[in-house]
Amino acid sequence: MTIRRPSAARTARLLAATAVLGGLLVGTAAPALAAAPERTALRKAARAEAPVTVTVTGNGHAAAAPDLAILSVGVEAARKTAKEAMAAQNTAAEALLDVLRKQGIADRDIRTDSLSLFPVSTQTSEGESKVTGYQAGQSFSVKVRDIDRTGQVIGAVNDATGDAGRINGVVFDVADPSALRVRAREAAYKDAHDKAAQHARLSGHRLGRLVSLSEGESVRPGPGVTPALAADEPSVPLAPGEIEEHITVSAVYELI
Repeated sequence: MTIRRPSAARTARLLAATAVLGGLLVGTAAPALAAAPERTALRKAARAEAPVTVTVTGNGHAAAAPDLAILSVGVEAARKTAKEAMAAQNTAAEALLDVLRKQGIADRDIRTDSLSLFPVSTQTSEGESKVTGYQAGQSFSVKVRDIDRTGQVIGAVNDATGDAGRINGVVFDVADPSALRVRAREAAYKDAHDKAAQHARLSGHRLGRLVSLSEGESVRPGPGVTPALAADEPSVPLAPGEIEEHITVSAVYELI
């Protein structure tokens, strides 16, 4: 067997290549190994610097006397034919609109909410349904801005429309709710702040900066009244009460 030994030149080239490859491997691994402890330290620092926060909900409300009444009134008429029913409804609606204008209600404050015409059926002795007539009707939304005259307006409508008239109800409100809403919002914010300060005190912290604040939908419930009217009642006594505005806010505070 003949053993061939590499030449001195070939041996030198192999050693040089090995040295270069080893340097590359070492050069790429070193930064990665150096960066690993650095990333770990950053993660630990981020966890240590995460602020302690508290989330609270504040509720606020404000009340005021109403200065606006919204009436729901209408007329209905039943006749044998659809044409006759609509004609009777038109006559009653014209009387209603006329008396509203005489009571000082502006046209911009009168709006038709619905108009209807439908057949009226009865059941025969044989059990069949038979159309015996038609009923037509129209309902209106009326704003009374002089709230002290609300009962008088209702009585006038009832008197002018007679049996065809319908008083469906009245809701009291404020014409401009912005001032009421501002007061309710201030109360809600103070409630949230006071709750957060209490949580900070109870947990051994001090109240820090406000991180975020959001407001929910405001609610302004209006009391409704459905009066029962006598045909000869000239005016209706009403009790407007108060209008309330409710606002809810959600706040996040930092504890330090």
